[in-house]
Amino acid sequence: MDISAGGGGNSLPTTGADGSKRRVCYFYDAEVGNYYYGQGHPMKPHRIRMTHALLAHYGLLDEMQVLKPHPARDRDLCRFHADDYVSFLRSVTPETQQDQIRALKRFNVGEDCPVFDGLYSFCQTYAGGSVGGAVKLNHGHDIAINWAGGLHHAKKCEASGFCYVNDIVLAILELLKYHQRVLYVDIDIHHGDGVEEAFYTTDRVMTVSFHKFGDYFPGTGDIRDVGHSKGKYYSLNVPLDDGIDDESYQSLFKPIMGKVMEIFRPGAVVLQCGADSLSGDRLGCFNLSIKGHAECVRFMRSFNVPVLLLGGGGYTIRNVARCWCYETGVALGHELTDKMPLNEYYEYFGPDYTLHVAPSNMENKNTHRHLDEIRSRLLENLTKLRHAPSVQFQERPPEAEQPEDDTLTI
Repeated sequence: MDISAGGGGNSLPTTGADGSKRRVCYFYDAEVGNYYYGQGHPMKPHRIRMTHALLAHYGLLDEMQVLKPHPARDRDLCRFHADDYVSFLRSVTPETQQDQIRALKRFNVGEDCPVFDGLYSFCQTYAGGSVGGAVKLNHGHDIAINWAGGLHHAKKCEASGFCYVNDIVLAILELLKYHQRVLYVDIDIHHGDGVEEAFYTTDRVMTVSFHKFGDYFPGTGDIRDVGHSKGKYYSLNVPLDDGIDDESYQSLFKPIMGKVMEIFRPGAVVLQCGADSLSGDRLGCFNLSIKGHAECVRFMRSFNVPVLLLGGGGYTIRNVARCWCYETGVALGHELTDKMPLNEYYEYFGPDYTLHVAPSNMENKNTHRHLDEIRSRLLENLTKLRHAPSVQFQERPPEAEQPEDDTLTI
């Protein structure tokens, strides 16, 4: 626990330059792949089951503590969300939704965020994994993973962008019970608007989002949006254009995140690993390779600060599973072979049956000059921060309850 104002966050024991050995836990519920947003909807929870199958066949499950998430309870969700919104999510069903037209409109539930069978259980499951991961980090794990989480668009009183409850905000609130400062980093192609909004006026949470900006959902994330009041300059937005490749992306990510870590000195990091920023995504327009995307995980891991890795967007599901499998390997310090092992979903990965896919030859609309301007402006914003703001610790709120023995038997 980092109590001193000048403390440098939680340092983990290292083995080698970036401490290759980490104590990693991984949250997975076998039911998650059964939830179905509906025909033609791009969000497919089945991708979590595909990821899990790859982890099993690459032998990575044996390297981690595998946990079944404890479903988040109403009162857990209401630490951020409005009571009436949570009550609505709990009660609405495909059969009853026609009787609740006003509520559907009020809570923005409908086309993008449909009512489907088991909706509330789905929310409880993915939120439970993220909050459970935060509890594990608070008690000594180095890295916690919940690929079902990362639903960054959900707001206090409404669903948005395929997201119903904001598991990220709930996990950060849990981390704040033990850490004075928590850093949130978002590499989804879409702006992490729900998380930024939740912490826009505090200096205890810094949010950094790298995203497509300009006539693109959700429309927020301008470089000029920097936070407000005590939170001024604690929100960083990195607006990007179509076709950004690994080299261009890292030319921003590493210097910006290196400076953030130096100045903000968080006790814990939450990294949202939305895979819709990969080349060839069904909804995306970036051109990152899986290795380029995973380089963000590798870089944040190298600071030896507890990290919560979450999923997010990602709509070409064979590539989502590839990406999150590879990034689990990065978390564990394992380089995975490109030749994919046989698995239940092998046919999804043809014709090459490899872990990595080549980026395309699409045009990179991010000019060197524009990238230089963005980097300079954001690094200048960071100079306006006081080093590592301090807060007086209050009496700690009670922890989210976790079952005594939640280890999965696979």
